[in-house]
Amino acid sequence: MNDIFDKIRKDAGPIGRHAKSSHGYFSFPKLEGELGAHMTFRGKKVLVWSLNNYLGLANHPEVRKVDAQAAKDWGLAYPMGARMMSGQTKYHEQLEDELSEFMGKEDSFLLNYGYQGCMSAIEALLGRHDVLVYDSECHACMIDGARLHHGKRFVFQHNDMVSFEKQLEHAKAVTERTGGGIMVMTEGVFGMAGDQGKLKEIVSFKKKYNFRLFVDDAHGFGMLGKDGRGTADAQGVQDEVDIYFGTFAKAMASIGAFISGPEDVMMYMRYNMRSQTFAKSLPMPIVIGALKRLEMLRTMPELSEKLWGITNALQTGLREAGLDIGNTNSCVTPVYMSGGIPEATNVIMDLRENHGIFCSIVVYPVVPKDTILLRLIPTAVHTLEDVQYTVDHFKTVKEKLLAGAYKGETVPTT
Repeated sequence: MNDIFDKIRKDAGPIGRHAKSSHGYFSFPKLEGELGAHMTFRGKKVLVWSLNNYLGLANHPEVRKVDAQAAKDWGLAYPMGARMMSGQTKYHEQLEDELSEFMGKEDSFLLNYGYQGCMSAIEALLGRHDVLVYDSECHACMIDGARLHHGKRFVFQHNDMVSFEKQLEHAKAVTERTGGGIMVMTEGVFGMAGDQGKLKEIVSFKKKYNFRLFVDDAHGFGMLGKDGRGTADAQGVQDEVDIYFGTFAKAMASIGAFISGPEDVMMYMRYNMRSQTFAKSLPMPIVIGALKRLEMLRTMPELSEKLWGITNALQTGLREAGLDIGNTNSCVTPVYMSGGIPEATNVIMDLRENHGIFCSIVVYPVVPKDTILLRLIPTAVHTLEDVQYTVDHFKTVKEKLLAGAYKGETVPTT
């Protein structure tokens, strides 16, 4: 008999195997100070492009005031218990009602966490005779939800409508035998590359294949569409999205999430989503804070205008500087460079240590081999000066990379 810890000690996983060399710097880094565009990393001031604080609400004075007052009024414990048992309040219901009205859906259901909630919603929606068809680049929470499904599932190549219809044909053949239904799952905005899901093209297949559409719009809610109603609204197909998933962790700079859809389906979810049925209700300060944040989405268009002003300046500046930002058509701004893990490591260290820029880095197997992806998240609290500084220094780093400066074991100083 083996000890289950043996395999863990032998194989820490594709990321964990690098923990000794990366922990605290490349992974689990500690950003300190006031949340914003400029923070402290390992004792040095850095310009931060890694916070999903799109609209700048994380430290907005109105938000801080409401959060603090709600904590004073209610504490962090209220309400106690799961919502089905003892954790229901009129404020939870009010937030759901306001989200439904905002999204143009019949009903909404609050979720404690985005990852957990999205995964659990997928599991609750699908029976063993149903078939799931999903984009190959769906977020990990959606992939894990797919893994919980006991029936058939088919994956289509990212945003490829030929591949999509081929998988729909497979799904249709299965459901004709089993009597189940088809659910299609994709994202509004893909969080790594920043490209929008082809929702308009996808819904054009609904009549022929009779499927329901589930959209995770974590990076679209609050940023795209009228007043931030999301990607489907921006593409003119909001009514065709059957289950809309949005999170509070991005544009609203908080914790929690929600799903919106038909009233009868949302009521079913209230009684059948195990992650919510057996979990404590969202604390009152989170709910009161979310109500304030939603109000600001609706009534303060200047936040989105500032965000898009920074986004457009950043993306235009990077392109004009000869940097490859792929096919993004959202705020997510990837910068693609060529190189292996050693070069990627040295690039990010040079950016942080010598150029004072902190951004996220993605390497193989998330992206193809010999590809470096530096992901920038513009926010409403960045400035045009921040943008110009970043464009100038990214151009310098690219030139150093092409000259072979990052092939060694040590990071060249500026």
